[in-house]
Amino acid sequence: MADPNPIAASDLLRWAETLAGVARTGLGFTKSLYEQERFEEVLKVAADIRAAAIEEAEADVLFDEWLSTVGDGVGGYVTPKVAVAAVVGNEAGELLLTQRSDSGIWLYPVGWADVGYSPSEVAVKEVYEETGIEVEPVSLIAVLDGLRLGFARMPLYSLVFHCRMLGGELKGHPLETRQVGFYPRDRLPQPLAGQHRWADLAFRAIDGEVFPADFDIPRTPPWRGNP
Repeated sequence: MADPNPIAASDLLRWAETLAGVARTGLGFTKSLYEQERFEEVLKVAADIRAAAIEEAEADVLFDEWLSTVGDGVGGYVTPKVAVAAVVGNEAGELLLTQRSDSGIWLYPVGWADVGYSPSEVAVKEVYEETGIEVEPVSLIAVLDGLRLGFARMPLYSLVFHCRMLGGELKGHPLETRQVGFYPRDRLPQPLAGQHRWADLAFRAIDGEVFPADFDIPRTPPWRGNP
């Protein structure tokens, strides 16, 4: 008999990453050999769960990889990575998008937060590096959980800025993008990652609307399903 409520791979992935984070952080802080053994067991279980969620993942390899990243104390506290993204419109109200070279998926310009830069500076830098367009930040419009929304396969927070175009010339990064361009809201290229979650926000900002930064509302309880 089929399970009426099958567990989604995305939930398995999220639970695995949560357990792995708890275990690695515990290993970074504990001085007890007994607790170290228990946290390593939790890490092995997390690796098994993640391997079940992603077919190409191997549990033993994941375990060794996670264990090798354990730090000491505060330096070992496991937190999500941070990416910074930019929503940019032109005079025609079209949205700047890039096609990723690795996956072929379309998305706004986005990159990892770099040490030594503020988030808004990263947004400006990423837009120019990926598209050749010069911008200035206007407002923070969203803080999104990439793992929860299916943007990423690792814990990731994405800070999305609305940026005003200043100039420049469209020129995609030769290694990171296949294509770059401005697209109207009724002819957005596909596949477009997470369009249901951020596209409306993007065009509201481009249209000049001012609104508080959007965020993913808490689940009840937080570790289960979607609201």
